[in-house]
Amino acid sequence: MKHTFYSHGKLLLTGEYLVLDNTNALALPTKKGQSMTVEETNANSIINWRSYDVHQKCWFAFDFSYSDLSKLLGITKSDKIQHTLLHLLYTAQQLNPSFLSSQKGFKVTTFLEFERLWGLGSSSTLINNIAQWANVNPFELLYKGFGGSGYDIACAQHNYPILYNRNNNNPTVNKVDFNPIFKTQLFFVYLNQKQDSKKSIQHYRSLPSTDLDLAKKRIEELTSKLLICDSLQEFNALIDLHEEIIATIIKTPTVKSRLFSDYTGSIKSLGGWGGDFIMVTAASPEQLSYFKQKGFDTIIPYQEMIL
Repeated sequence: MKHTFYSHGKLLLTGEYLVLDNTNALALPTKKGQSMTVEETNANSIINWRSYDVHQKCWFAFDFSYSDLSKLLGITKSDKIQHTLLHLLYTAQQLNPSFLSSQKGFKVTTFLEFERLWGLGSSSTLINNIAQWANVNPFELLYKGFGGSGYDIACAQHNYPILYNRNNNNPTVNKVDFNPIFKTQLFFVYLNQKQDSKKSIQHYRSLPSTDLDLAKKRIEELTSKLLICDSLQEFNALIDLHEEIIATIIKTPTVKSRLFSDYTGSIKSLGGWGGDFIMVTAASPEQLSYFKQKGFDTIIPYQEMIL
């Protein structure tokens, strides 16, 4: 018997960091994601795990017995990838004791549709796929296995823009109409470095919470305005203000002031600041040569990235 599961990637357009504190955030599922096939074998309680990247190259191979995952967790602690996978499977087993309770063997194969270092959700798509296989709540699996806001799990499950609220670990997800008429002037630029989500969260949690309520209110107002914005000029003003608000909260310069101060369009950080993708606005495609001249060659049009 063979089963296939699929999850979409993610980008967070508004509410980064504050989404951890129950702020409404605009999240965008991406066209590319990750699939996972699970096939039963005759191998007694053995899982043959293979993970393939976007170039169809096997980047992770692990054969193990799932008969005692708790014991395996201690053995694999020095190997971060193995330990993370086993921790997810162990947590899924705690949430659903019937998961991996037989002596069947399994061949599990995952296929990424985007570059591993892009930060589009290689972890969240895996978590959502494992949750489908284990028949458990993917948000519970995330909160117990990784932590985070859960917006990425919501994106994994939907194929349209969403307004997400963590709601104290009882997430609410609402479909929204976000289809800007100027989307041909929106682009995503990869910053050539991956951001560590856990470190971003730790940094945010270490900051004083003064003026947090006001910031949350202002960000939610901006998000509402973005959803009905009908001009690039207004959109630029809104994301510029959003960047200023978050910069004040997390005590970090905006990516534009730090790296692209002379760029004539607007720039919006996405998710944890300091890596992965940014969104830029450009009146014309020629304007994007600015980034290429600085060595940022991965530039993806909005319509090619977002569902």
